[in-house]
Amino acid sequence: MSKKVVTLGEIMMRLSTPDFKRFVQSDSFDVTYGGGEANVAAALCNYGLNGTFVSKVPDTAIGQAAINHLRRYGVDTKFVARGGKRLGIYFLETGASMRASQVVYDRADASISETDASEFDWDEIFEGADWFHTTGITPALSDRSAALTLAALKAAKDRGITTSIDLNYRKKLWSKEKARKVMTDLCQYVDVCIGNEEDADTSLGFKAGDTDVTKGELNLDGFKDVCKQMKAKFNFKYIASTLRESHSASDNGWSALVYDGNEFHHTKEYNVRIIDRVGSGDSFASGFIYGLVTGKSMKDAAEFGVAASALKHTIPGDLNHATLSDVEGLVGGDGSGRVQR
Repeated sequence: MSKKVVTLGEIMMRLSTPDFKRFVQSDSFDVTYGGGEANVAAALCNYGLNGTFVSKVPDTAIGQAAINHLRRYGVDTKFVARGGKRLGIYFLETGASMRASQVVYDRADASISETDASEFDWDEIFEGADWFHTTGITPALSDRSAALTLAALKAAKDRGITTSIDLNYRKKLWSKEKARKVMTDLCQYVDVCIGNEEDADTSLGFKAGDTDVTKGELNLDGFKDVCKQMKAKFNFKYIASTLRESHSASDNGWSALVYDGNEFHHTKEYNVRIIDRVGSGDSFASGFIYGLVTGKSMKDAAEFGVAASALKHTIPGDLNHATLSDVEGLVGGDGSGRVQR
């Protein structure tokens, strides 16, 4: 029987400009759906696990379209509640070279932001579950969403289920001060913490020394110190930090650092030419979770996660459509990009 991973969060409609156009140039948008936790559930289904997504969408054709998008990839959506005002939207302008990508949110009053924990049957949701995952995006949506996230984490921990959170700080949703207060409370119930070089500072107040992400420079020793501080405060079982060296909007170095309280592992670094970087962190999270929940070592789980997310950079849309064999092939060293016949 495949492992069951439950995720909780928002799914949104994504409207993106085609052909690298700027917003002011575009006469149309490409439509898809995504969101941090939904992306994780879909990727896990792609690897053969039971990805179960918990959320709330409006009881409209647009809400149904979002649900149908996830069902297409095998996600269990029976715990997605219906109701509320609207589905959140985000607009994406994909950058290139030295021009950064831009995101504009239109997600105020989305259904999930006005949802109470009492609307969900946690016994039924977590029946047979092996893992629960959420992100720092969901509690940033509203105080009610923060309470919902806390209730879900507590319910999972009460049932002995491994929990994980991707810190995912979004400055357009809340302040550092509010994030640090809420995320510190949430992390008391987290076993596996995932983030990047900025999230540890903005969400939890831990800063890596001698690092400036705008210059594409990383300091592994600084991150190791941050991981030790996080371990001391929260006693996470595993801490994982994705490491992005942003040379431009088109070319990045991509790797990860993981820590179990005893040893560190820095993964292979991939030089990626970016088609679409949205969802790349979610792809690492889903790959790392897949590895751990299926019994891989921390090192092998991290290598799987970083390979999966490297491949995601080459795929348009929020979801990672890389297959299990794609990822395993890249982990095994086949990154030539040669045509497969």
